[in-house]
Amino acid sequence: MRRILTIDGGGIKGVFPAAFLATLERELGGPVADYFDLIAGTSTGGIIAIGLGLGLSAEHLLDLYKAHGAEIFPKKRLLTWKRLVRAKYTYAPLRRALAETFGERRLGESRRRLLIPSLNLAAERVHIYKTSHHPKLVHDYKLPVVEVALATVAAPTYFPIHMSPDGLPYIDGSLWARNPLALAVTEAIGVLDWARDDISVLSLGCTSEHLNVSWQKRISLGASYWGARIGDVFMKAQSSSAIATAHSLIGSENVVRISPDIGDRHFSLDGIENMPELEALGRAEAAQHFAPLARKFFADPAEPFHASHALADWDAAVAAASLPPRPALFAELAAAT
Repeated sequence: MRRILTIDGGGIKGVFPAAFLATLERELGGPVADYFDLIAGTSTGGIIAIGLGLGLSAEHLLDLYKAHGAEIFPKKRLLTWKRLVRAKYTYAPLRRALAETFGERRLGESRRRLLIPSLNLAAERVHIYKTSHHPKLVHDYKLPVVEVALATVAAPTYFPIHMSPDGLPYIDGSLWARNPLALAVTEAIGVLDWARDDISVLSLGCTSEHLNVSWQKRISLGASYWGARIGDVFMKAQSSSAIATAHSLIGSENVVRISPDIGDRHFSLDGIENMPELEALGRAEAAQHFAPLARKFFADPAEPFHASHALADWDAAVAAASLPPRPALFAELAAAT
């Protein structure tokens, strides 16, 4: 059986899946990533996915939110004109937090297959950062994970566009794959060639809330109404589509979706005041679901991941290409002349 873990985007609401996974690890007595063959995460879920792939504990990743959340999302008391022309937050605190957590490690150091979606504005197409889990995947595994994380979390209006080291502009993968469930299942079947009846997925959301849309009104709702709501509608529709696609491809019985409904309440992407409640909710949900999840996902560890292309080979090739000529070669050239 091939097992997949997917983690939605959701800003500071990533505290929920981080706490959920940390509680699972407490029960398992070890890394939850050891039980999955593929991990996909978008935006805040991408940060968690990267950390798990690198061998960090979910508790460590939860501490990232708790220690740095207030720095990354400082409270803005007044709505100024700058908010209308600039992103709400800067990248500097987030970059520092990611660098402190991940250091200079690269995507190719992941112990698990990873999928991290983003959007390339220059090429006007989606981009999925991937470990080298197929012979054709020859580029992304060389990249620093901090750059990958910044590319997947660059939410418009919240953070500036992320410029990659090679000068390409990227924005948040949530714009097309906030719920990466369908993306992961498609990768498993279409790229990794796993049998569809041999796949099980644990899909974690960042809580679910009801849409604030007064569809009952018998009037034509224009831009002034939809402007503040259309993003939520898009996100809800994308997630619903991802779930339906996964159910169609591998069967609903092979998809476990956990994203508790909080009703009409609203946890914002930058609502740091909600972190304690999100953590408590994540731990409670994990405790409630642990027994059935253990039977389905945690009976035994997944097979080790062996990348198609190794960082050590790439580093050796780069080092060899940049070495100065050998002294012996100079002697040979001198003798020839």
